[in-house]
Amino acid sequence: MNEITQSFSEHEQIPLREYAEKAYLDYSMYVVLDRALPHIGDGLKPVQRRIIYAMSELGLSASSKHKKSARTVGDVLGKFHPHGDSACYEAMVLMAQPFSYRYPLIDGQGNFGSPDDPKSFAAMRYTESRMSPYAKTLLTELGMGTVEWAPNFDGTLKEPSLLPARLPNILLNGSTGIAVGMATDIPPHNLREVVSACIRLLEEPKATVTELCEHVPAPDFPTDAEIITPREDLLKMYETGHGSVKMRAVWEKENGDIVITALPHQVSPAKVLEQIAAQMQAKKLPMVEDLRDESDHENPTRLVIVPRSNRVDLEQLLNHLFATTDLERNYRVNLNIIGISGKPQVLNLRDLLKQWLTFRLDTVTRRLEFRLDQVVDRLHILEGLLIAFLNIDEVIHIIRTEDKPKPVLMSHFNITGTQAEAILELKLRNLAKLEEMKIRGEQGELEEEREYLETTLGSKQRMKTLVKKELLSDAEKYGDDRRSQLTEREAAQALKQEDLVPSEPCTVVLSKSGWVRAAKGHDIDATTLNYKAGDEFQHAAKGRSNQQAVFLDSVGRAYSLPAHSLPSARSLGEPLTSRFTLSDGGRFLYAISGDVKQKLVLASSFGYGFVTETVNLHSKMKAGKAMISLPGDSVPVAPAILASDEAETVVCVTSDGYMLAFPLADLPALSKGKGNKLINIPPKRLKAGDEYMIGLVVIAEGEEILVWAGQRYMRIGRKDLEHFRGERAKRGRKLPRGFQRVTGIEVAGD
Repeated sequence: MNEITQSFSEHEQIPLREYAEKAYLDYSMYVVLDRALPHIGDGLKPVQRRIIYAMSELGLSASSKHKKSARTVGDVLGKFHPHGDSACYEAMVLMAQPFSYRYPLIDGQGNFGSPDDPKSFAAMRYTESRMSPYAKTLLTELGMGTVEWAPNFDGTLKEPSLLPARLPNILLNGSTGIAVGMATDIPPHNLREVVSACIRLLEEPKATVTELCEHVPAPDFPTDAEIITPREDLLKMYETGHGSVKMRAVWEKENGDIVITALPHQVSPAKVLEQIAAQMQAKKLPMVEDLRDESDHENPTRLVIVPRSNRVDLEQLLNHLFATTDLERNYRVNLNIIGISGKPQVLNLRDLLKQWLTFRLDTVTRRLEFRLDQVVDRLHILEGLLIAFLNIDEVIHIIRTEDKPKPVLMSHFNITGTQAEAILELKLRNLAKLEEMKIRGEQGELEEEREYLETTLGSKQRMKTLVKKELLSDAEKYGDDRRSQLTEREAAQALKQEDLVPSEPCTVVLSKSGWVRAAKGHDIDATTLNYKAGDEFQHAAKGRSNQQAVFLDSVGRAYSLPAHSLPSARSLGEPLTSRFTLSDGGRFLYAISGDVKQKLVLASSFGYGFVTETVNLHSKMKAGKAMISLPGDSVPVAPAILASDEAETVVCVTSDGYMLAFPLADLPALSKGKGNKLINIPPKRLKAGDEYMIGLVVIAEGEEILVWAGQRYMRIGRKDLEHFRGERAKRGRKLPRGFQRVTGIEVAGD
């Protein structure tokens, strides 16, 4: 036991909390710095940098022959990046896809995926690759002392910590990545625009983000789709380093059809067609008849949407599709990068370009200093060689006679060891007479170069001018026109469900037990339909399938649902209680359907009412909405629909045969409430329950009404109606004998 305790005591003991915290922080820093975030210098993540460097070591330049991608991946994994081959190959494929990278770094041969499915690329044993011409901007200055070199994972080789990018690749190709606790989303940009902004910043170091946005107005994706984000939002995005960019597909009208010619970045045409087809199958796009994908080699994107008729509003249809499919897409922007300090940071456009220019000026300085050292060393050697040529006989004599000629040469001609070594390594063929002239010519050229290098290194302005010239040269060589055009547009709005449903006439039928259904057409006799045993017809309303069906219950609450969602009249329907929560003691009395602007009069059996619009009865609540305030134990009467704008007279009738006609203008327009008194029923009659208002209608001049008493009815025309006209809230006049017990009132048909 003591031995075991002693063996444990020999090991370091630390609290689990400290160990876990340290391990997690180490892992976090590794993911942030060595995997997920790009460096501002070359705009690459470590795996991308290692792929490009490994290809340069394999001699896979833009002018060489393609080699199997597996060869490159093998070199990357074996020498620099000991991780999974599939992840490495996927990173390589991404840099070769012209629809993913604005300026591809790799020229692929074979199946490298398609816009339909970017991950449908062939295995690396089948594809071949080499670097693209643009990749040269990352590697040209690699062997010129411009970057730091670090040992690879096993210490057997050296690899560059960064690549000496001649262009701000961080903005040109962008980057996405998720680290621990942070992420990056940098969109691609146009080379010419970014270079123009860099030059502006070189010439005017105090230029603001707003001024730089005159050159870089927005990202530039590798697609011809439009960027519709307002300029103020884009400016704010570049000022803060955070924001979003909205892209919209480009379309044109061709023979009445919609032809989509460009899709947003990384949007699959197949997925868009699938999204539209799904809406068609769900009967949510009745205005679309057909879909076709006519994309080919000449037209990489050509999606055809065929409308059902030439009456379809194409702008409205596309607006709906933009809002409900990937034809319009939002891209998050987060300019989070590893800065020149080696720490992750979110930068605005000015700080980002400023840091990159600092990196570039430092790189150019190191390149010139490296070259200056080479020039000085060569001049030193040439000086020694010139001494040797001027004294060639003595030099030959010393070499032939001395056992160790090097120290003798050094002391005799007062030269350095480096110069003596160069003299000793001269080949006999270089002792020709013309060699002295060559040396003097080379010496003169190098002297001029040394003077240029020293002058440039000694002047900040000359350094800036040099960087500016190189940027302009590369922009001329690799730049192109903007692809993503800027067009400010309103945000797309999806059509309401009612707008997407075919507008067909229908009749909503309500039974006494509260079962509901919808019959096609308006010529349905709802009383002849089949009903459940013990059930019968209650009320019906004529409307259209793309309108709301409204139901009024006995306590004055209104409920609504889309008419097209009701079951067919061929069935017995379904109980409304399965859709709504009915008030205690309440039951459904009336059905209402029609346009939202349709006017109607709601009233209670105690003779109070008001004018309202159908839209006021619409409710998304399962419990409905309170619509009519019912005095005493009254109930709603059948709503009176205003069949036309000419409707001007309200006709009320009580169960005891009193009828009153008065102007519609005397009634208030309310969204809900009790309303004003329509017809006077003495309170004692109400309390006894002997008399109540049986109903009302609203008619236009010239229309007639029918007053029912059981199976008998009385037709009252305009002339006879004058007898019953009076002021609102009066008692009215009694109907003739035989109509002392009225059961209903309606507008007479043709």
